[in-house]
Amino acid sequence: MATLLSPARTRVPTPPAPPAPPLQRGPAVVAGVLAVVLLAVVQTQHGTQKAVLLALGLGLGAALFHARFGFTSGWRQLVAVGNGAGVRAHSLLLGTAATLGLLLLASGSGLFGTTPGGVEGSIGVGLVLGSFLFGVGMQLGGACASGTLFAVGSGQSSILVTLFGFVVGSVLYTWQYDLVDDLPAWDPIVLQDHVGYLGAWVLTIGALALVVWGTRVVQARRNPPPTSPPPTAQGAARVVRGSWSPYVGAVVLAVLAAGVLWVSGGIWGITSAFALWGAKLLQLVGAHPETWSFWQQPDQAAQLSGPVLADKNSLTNIGIIVGAAIAATLAGTYSLRHRFAARQVVASLLGGIMLGVGARLASGCNIGAYLGGISTGSLSGWIWGLVALAGTWVGLRLRPSFGLDVPKRYDGVC
Repeated sequence: MATLLSPARTRVPTPPAPPAPPLQRGPAVVAGVLAVVLLAVVQTQHGTQKAVLLALGLGLGAALFHARFGFTSGWRQLVAVGNGAGVRAHSLLLGTAATLGLLLLASGSGLFGTTPGGVEGSIGVGLVLGSFLFGVGMQLGGACASGTLFAVGSGQSSILVTLFGFVVGSVLYTWQYDLVDDLPAWDPIVLQDHVGYLGAWVLTIGALALVVWGTRVVQARRNPPPTSPPPTAQGAARVVRGSWSPYVGAVVLAVLAAGVLWVSGGIWGITSAFALWGAKLLQLVGAHPETWSFWQQPDQAAQLSGPVLADKNSLTNIGIIVGAAIAATLAGTYSLRHRFAARQVVASLLGGIMLGVGARLASGCNIGAYLGGISTGSLSGWIWGLVALAGTWVGLRLRPSFGLDVPKRYDGVC
C-alpha cells in the first residue's frame, strides 16, 4: 500500500523546504481565546454534544492547514500536469473514512444516543449538473468547500470573496428552489444494501486502489515538476508549527470525520450551513426567506428557526475557520494583506456562486457528497467525483480568461 500511495519518481529532485517563520504570539493568543470562549458558550447554551462538534471542527481546521489538504489543487494538478499526489492523498482519506464510517454504520450506535446514518444520494440531473458546476467553480474560485474555510481561517483574504459567492449561490438556490425541486432522479444506490457492509468496504477499497494505480500511470507518463514544499519547523515543533505529509493529514481528517459521524449521527457536511447563514443575514436586514418553499420544509424550517451555534454544520465550519487561524498563527504565516486584480475578484465571486448553486443541486460538496457519499457506501459519491473532475477540466480552461494561471507545482493549498 505504501508503494501505491507514494508519488511516482521524477527526474528533478524535490527542493528542500524553507524554515518556518517566527511564531505570531499576539494573533495566536487571540485565536486561542476565541476558541475557548466559543467552546464555553456552546457548552453552556447547547450542551456537550454541540461543544464536542465544535472541538472536532477546530481539529479539522488545524489538520487541513498543516497538511495543506486541498481537493481543488489535487484535481487541478492531475488534470493540468499529471501530478497525482493530491488524488492519492484523497484516496487514503476516502479509504480510511470508509473503513471507519462503515464500521460505525454497521454498529448502529453512536455517542449521545445517536444512530449513525450515511449518505443516500439520489442519482439524477441535480447530482450531475451540481457536481459539474462545483468542479468548474473550484477552479475559478480557487478553493473547494473545506478549502474555502481553512483558507479564510489562515488569512488568505482573497478567498473571502469566494466564501461570499458561496453564500450568495446557496441563497439563490433556496430562493429559486421550486425551479429545481422536481429534476429527474433515480433512487439512491447504497452498496451495503446489496452486498453487506464487508462487501461495500471491499468494493470501495478496490475502487480506490484502481484510482491510485491510475494516477501513478498518468504521472509516470507525463513526468510533472516536483512538489513545492511549504515552510516547516523541525523536530517536535513540526506537529504544531510545521507542515504535515498529506498522507498524515488524510488519516487525521478521516478520523475526525468519523468522529463527527459518531458524535452527531450524521456525516461531516459543510455547505448547508452557507444557505443558513445567508438566510439569517437576510432576516437581519428585514427580508423573509422563511416564506420561501425551501425553508418551509420541516427540516429546513427547524434549522432556520434555531440558533446558528446549535447547527451541526455551522459548528464544524466555525471550528475549521478558528482552528486554521490558530494553526496559521502558530506557524507564523497568518496575514490578511493580499493583493489581487479585479478580474481575479470576478473569478472568485463567480466561482463561489457556482460552488454554492452546485453544492445545493448535488445535495453536497466535496465533503458532504463526495467524501460522505463514498465513505458510507453511496454510489452518488463516486458519480459526484467523476463529474466534478470533468468540471475541473473545463474550469482550468476558463482560468486564463480571468488572468489566473495554472500552477505547475503541487503545493496542496486549497
